This record gives sequence, C-alpha cells and structure tokens, in this order.
Amino acid sequence: MGLPREGTGAVAGYGRRLGALVIDWLIALAIAAALAGALHVGPQTRSLLTLLVFGVMAWLLTGLVGTTLGKRLCGLRVVRLDGRPVGPFWALVRTVLLVLVVPALIWDRDYRGLHDRAANTVVVRL
Repeated sequence: MGLPREGTGAVAGYGRRLGALVIDWLIALAIAAALAGALHVGPQTRSLLTLLVFGVMAWLLTGLVGTTLGKRLCGLRVVRLDGRPVGPFWALVRTVLLVLVVPALIWDRDYRGLHDRAANTVVVRL
C-alpha cells in the first residue's frame, strides 16, 4: 500500500484498534445512559440507543476529522488510500459495515477489515 512499516503513517495493529473501540464504546454507553435516563426508556431501547450513538459518533467524527475520540487517544486515524479525506459518504459506508460487526471481523493481511476495504480506507498510527 506504500505505507511505512513502523512509526507515523504505518498501519495500526489489533491492540490499538481494539483499545480505541473500547474507549469509543464506553463514551457511547455513557451518552446513551444519559439519554436513556432523560427519555425514561427500557434496557432494550438503551442497548439500541448505545449502538446508534456509537454509529453516529463514528460516522461524523471519521467523516469530518478522520478520527474518533478513542482513536485519537490511542494515536490512530482513518485515511483513504488515495490521500483524500474520508468524507461523510465513505465514513457512512465504513460505519454501517462496522456496526454490522461481521465485516469488521474479517481482516486481510494488511489489517484492513471489509469495512475498510469497502470504503478504501486504512487505520494508521499518528
């Protein structure tokens, strides 16, 4: 892919990506808990609300700045292979596949899940 093997701009490994995912999920969980309390919804709705908050957060932040809060804290960002910004459309494609879970679990040798391949993106180190 023409990326460095190590350091800034190198493809991120599993550990950092998983750490970023956990942080992003915890943030979404906290926001959804606050919304669920304000809206007085049950546990089933709260679970869906968490997924919705996570998806919207991942879509908007990836599309606008190329990184989520969790990715930023773990020193990661999402970039397109052609060098252009991810943008809202490709971030939406990537996020929908990420929220479906299974495409994100099927990786290639370059640590790219099907969600990254579909959006022509890769997660790199800052």
